[in-house]
Amino acid sequence: MTRGVAITGMGIISAIGNSVEENYISLIENKIGVSYIQNISTVHADVIKVGEIKKTNDELITELHLNEDNNFSRTAMIGTLAAKQAVENAGITSINEFRTGLISATSVGGMDMTEKHYYDYFEKPELVKYITCHDGGDVAEKIAEELGLKGMVSTISTACSSAANSIMLGARLIKTGKLDRVIVGGADALAKFTINGFKTLMILSDDYNKPFDNNRKGLNLGEAAAFLVLESDEIVAKQNKKVLARVSGYGNANDAFHQTASSENGDGAYLAMKKAFEVSGLKPSEIDYINVHGTATPNNDLSEGRALLRIYEDEKVPDFSSTKPFTGHTLAAAAAIEAVYSVLAIQNNVVYPNLNFETQMEEFNLTPQTSLKNKNIEHVLSNSFGFGGNCSTLIFSKS
Repeated sequence: MTRGVAITGMGIISAIGNSVEENYISLIENKIGVSYIQNISTVHADVIKVGEIKKTNDELITELHLNEDNNFSRTAMIGTLAAKQAVENAGITSINEFRTGLISATSVGGMDMTEKHYYDYFEKPELVKYITCHDGGDVAEKIAEELGLKGMVSTISTACSSAANSIMLGARLIKTGKLDRVIVGGADALAKFTINGFKTLMILSDDYNKPFDNNRKGLNLGEAAAFLVLESDEIVAKQNKKVLARVSGYGNANDAFHQTASSENGDGAYLAMKKAFEVSGLKPSEIDYINVHGTATPNNDLSEGRALLRIYEDEKVPDFSSTKPFTGHTLAAAAAIEAVYSVLAIQNNVVYPNLNFETQMEEFNLTPQTSLKNKNIEHVLSNSFGFGGNCSTLIFSKS
């Protein structure tokens, strides 16, 4: 097995907590963050449930000490909060001391500001400043500016696998010697655009989502941001840093099956997992816990389940669960928050419960872990799949 890339810091804000510690407590105490919409004025407010961060934009501005005339989108604000937490957690006091980069993932970008001011841009010149915050790249630039980072800054947007690809690219840049340290992760805030779009696709549930349940109706959207600090072994040794876990494997595949659906046989998911095992040098049987993508849509859970059975063939599929009943599906941030959860699973030797599960799917004999379980965790596999066939798998291992 390859040693992998060191994870030395983590930061997160989601519907179940404003820090790594708060998120972990919620996961082990079954505190869900899915509820009716409060922060957005929409006709769907009393119809659908979402995983909403219970902080207003004004509260976020105050917490970040931003000027009143700032043009930060909500995505940029929660992303900045999570990135700052990660940098602090890693004990970094000089952000540019080594060759440091930032790779931020998003799919929504500054859509919340665009939909708010779109019809007023040409009537009120003072609102023109919000045009530039629409772009997904603006989120990364704002995070880098707030961190004082002068090195490489990049953005990845591959739908719901975006943050997984951010982590993957960061690990590869370190392994190939291009950078010494990379801050990786993703952020997506809720917006009317997203809510209406997923409503149109008819994959939203009118109740709490039930991953891998035979009677699942669809997903709950969510908003979140999470970032991890990846560092080379040279920095770890030089600064005698604590390693939280390692990124030991990764894989990406695209079966190009459909714009918004995965293939029923899980071709892309299977190929992504297969590649991650090849990179890590691990065997499927060595995985102790799988944090599945598990969106609770009819298509995803069938496709992912079949892919898992293909990977494991005649072997028993390890304990698995989806954490999306806690947070909702946070789109481009999903793989980042679930990376944090995967590292916490390794550190605390726990398997999280797959909430709301009642009835096994009729297509196969797979049952998620439905209660908190203590066991020795050495390796966690985490799946993230996006529209357009973007499938990514990450493997995290104990340091």
